[in-house]
Amino acid sequence: MVVIRDKLASAPIALLGLLLVAALFLAVLRVGGIGSIAKPHAVAADAEATMPDIGERKALIALTHEPSTEVVSKGEAAVEGNEKLPFSEAKILAAAPFSVARASEAERQKAELCMTQAVYYEAGFEPLAGKRAVAQTVLNRLRHPAFPHSVCGVVYEGALRPVCQFSFTCDGALGRRPAPAAWAEARRVAHDALNGYVEKSVGLATHYHANYVLPRWAPELAKIAKIGAHIFYRWPGGWGMPRAFGQSYSGIETVPLFNAAVQAEPVIDYPAVAALPERRAQDDVGGRIDISKGWKPNIPAPSHTSSALTKVYAAQSVTSAEVIAP
Repeated sequence: MVVIRDKLASAPIALLGLLLVAALFLAVLRVGGIGSIAKPHAVAADAEATMPDIGERKALIALTHEPSTEVVSKGEAAVEGNEKLPFSEAKILAAAPFSVARASEAERQKAELCMTQAVYYEAGFEPLAGKRAVAQTVLNRLRHPAFPHSVCGVVYEGALRPVCQFSFTCDGALGRRPAPAAWAEARRVAHDALNGYVEKSVGLATHYHANYVLPRWAPELAKIAKIGAHIFYRWPGGWGMPRAFGQSYSGIETVPLFNAAVQAEPVIDYPAVAALPERRAQDDVGGRIDISKGWKPNIPAPSHTSSALTKVYAAQSVTSAEVIAP
């Protein structure tokens, strides 16, 4: 009786063990991809974890550094094409905070200037989130090995070459005086970004473009957000994941000199003309009198003409009389 009672007491425990084993088995099946809900997420995670090889990285860099005119379409056709391009289903991962606090005062000022320029000229009249998104994109590039490792280096990349990454650095925009209010707001956004603010909506975005153009590189990158008139992308696969953003900030900022001769509107260079000799009557002072000194040109009335002119008139009158005389 004691033995039977012990066995009966252990029966519920055995049953519980069987249930746990069954539950574990079902869980393994779902993680392995048999469950219809878990499978898409597992596949997406595997795809995002793949790091492109060296050749693929070089191809991506070359593609995204081509001239800005290399677009598939513009205008309404581009807007329609951008709408058809799907957003990535992967979770948007926020970047880590960035700070220039350890840089010298001079370097911090230059970094803030370059960032302010980027925010103003790229998104000066976009919503606040759009301004912050541009600043975040600059910082994301700074931390990625595909780009320079300073704020000004990122902003002015290619400014002295045929292809500039930020168009305002090579299209003459810097020659125009900025609107004071918009510049002040851009400066605040730049200051915040350089002192720890993170714009989470664009995650690890390294590229963006206006919605009225469709670049050839757009389908090759992961489309992650649209803010205002800009669409934001990150590198595909593991190259757009946090572990790829390990480049250190150099702490050295260089602002390229503004070349007004290059940025200004073209001016016709007329050839030099040798001075011509004076060809005027001795008493002709037209165009040479400064009327601000109190004297104004005056044409004399016929009754006040000189005696020399009177003699001429007299001679002409005589000649006329002789001609019409019978």
